[in-house]
Amino acid sequence: MLSIIAFVAAAIAILFIPILFGLAGIALGTVGHFRGETLGKWAALTSGVTMILGVFLGILIGSMSI
Repeated sequence: MLSIIAFVAAAIAILFIPILFGLAGIALGTVGHFRGETLGKWAALTSGVTMILGVFLGILIGSMSI
């Protein structure tokens, strides 16, 4: 269950507050992995990647508006 919430946080992290939702997804995925969920590590990895993509997307959009 935590892994599913982590994937949702990863999807949100691309567009809205990537640092917050990305870190939340990493934390939830890691906890899910340690609780025995098979998708936990993938959810944490996906959250990290989408967090980085969200930050770069925000920088790109921010630099275009100037």
